[in-house]
Amino acid sequence: MKRPKLIELKPADVEALLGRVEKEALQEGDYEIIKGLVEAFIYLSQAVDEKGSAIKRLLRMIFGAKTETRKKIFKIAGKSEDVSKEESEPKKQPGHGRNGADAYKKAERIKVPIENLKAGESCRECPKGKLYPVKKAGTLVRFVGMAPLAAKIYELEKLRCNLCGEVFTAQAPDNVGSEKYDETAGAMIAMLKYGSGVPFYRIEKLQESMGIPLPASTQWDIVENAANGGPHPAYRELIRQAAQGNVIHNDDTPMKILELVKEVNEKSSRTGMFTTGMMSIVEDRKIALFFTGTKHAGENMTDLLKQRQVELDPPIQMCDALSRNTSREFETILANCLVHGRRNFVDVAANFPEETSHVIDRIALVYKTDRVAKDQNLSPQERLLFHQLESGPVMKDLKTWFSEQLDQKKTEPNSGLGKAIAYMLKHWDPLTLFLRVPGAPLDNNICERALKKAILNRKNSLFYKTEHGAFIGDMYMSLIHTCNLGDVNPFDYLVALQKHSSEVFKNPRNWMPWNYQAGLPVNDS
Repeated sequence: MKRPKLIELKPADVEALLGRVEKEALQEGDYEIIKGLVEAFIYLSQAVDEKGSAIKRLLRMIFGAKTETRKKIFKIAGKSEDVSKEESEPKKQPGHGRNGADAYKKAERIKVPIENLKAGESCRECPKGKLYPVKKAGTLVRFVGMAPLAAKIYELEKLRCNLCGEVFTAQAPDNVGSEKYDETAGAMIAMLKYGSGVPFYRIEKLQESMGIPLPASTQWDIVENAANGGPHPAYRELIRQAAQGNVIHNDDTPMKILELVKEVNEKSSRTGMFTTGMMSIVEDRKIALFFTGTKHAGENMTDLLKQRQVELDPPIQMCDALSRNTSREFETILANCLVHGRRNFVDVAANFPEETSHVIDRIALVYKTDRVAKDQNLSPQERLLFHQLESGPVMKDLKTWFSEQLDQKKTEPNSGLGKAIAYMLKHWDPLTLFLRVPGAPLDNNICERALKKAILNRKNSLFYKTEHGAFIGDMYMSLIHTCNLGDVNPFDYLVALQKHSSEVFKNPRNWMPWNYQAGLPVNDS
């Protein structure tokens, strides 16, 4: 049987066809048969389209989205486009991708003098000249391999009296300390586990292969004991300050806590467990927070806002359109993620290339305007006026186009494209908050990037064993990622919190990532 030619029918075309058929002189029941065949064809076409979109969403959830740029979307969709030479050729980045000697801030620096030659002496080449030191020395960078956690063994000499039997033992050096695992050990394990997603058992295997064994259970004891010092009050203060933010982003990702699995299945109607990621913008600072348990993002948002000062205005909350992301007890100025709305069109680009191309191009203009506002360092009010001038007409035209697609029956409402349009129209006000409120963000990308910390930990470690373990993980991830956002060395910060834990407990405000160095002694800073 020859493969039939695929015919694309829009809702208006279907109505017109059935109208023409109805006027024809048909036998009794023929019209119902033809109508049923057309409706079955439309239903099957929509089912195939939705299946393809669902598979794409599933693959993105499992493997992540490699790219959602316009060029890649429509290349995948099979739409040929004219691309200029400038766009098709990758831009060459300056430099060669290697680091100079100045980039190695923590490397040991060894000064190597010139043998048999000093500043002030006569030149070897011309005896008339005098040598003077060059400001910038020549540099050689050499790497050596070692275990992440090194160990030193101090062999203390012992002497015994042959007459009285008294034993004399050498004194340990002053800088050895009394603890087997010092502050740097706890900071390094926390960085590996919660900053880079390396499970304890992998660290154990690596340490063992390097001849310095460190069991996984011992690693947990080290990071737990370290967390009970300065990191704990610093984390609590970080939460308190995040509650005062002008803009708060939040989102969820699945997580499992073995201790709760049985309890949740037997005693609760809610079976899910999540890690909520939050990103609070406080003035010009970014604070990352993580909370793992059975609570949704909205419930964690409620707990956070309980610590907000009552005299402050409600914050702008950026999230996707799921109702579980918002607080039911505290008022916020809700903004929805424009990228989530755009992604619905990306999923159906292969089936509706012309329509989705139009939408994606319009949204791209909005992001271009926002990029210009950032480049020009506009204030929130100036950015708002700029968006109203440039992005306002674009979004107005887009909304009109959306309405026409459904009202004039150019798009089937139950198709993938129709559902994407309906989503945009339903959430239009929070999706366009950036046109009405100063400082409102366009999307939730910053929070989704932060959640990759938790996703990396889940990918490699699969689960937390206990609620306490999840709390420790949330604490370290929050402190580490907040440091990363502020260009602060998280290893140095965790070491400082442990060394000065008594001061941190007394006044945690002075021990935040952005101001802790002011309280360090001169020899520690």
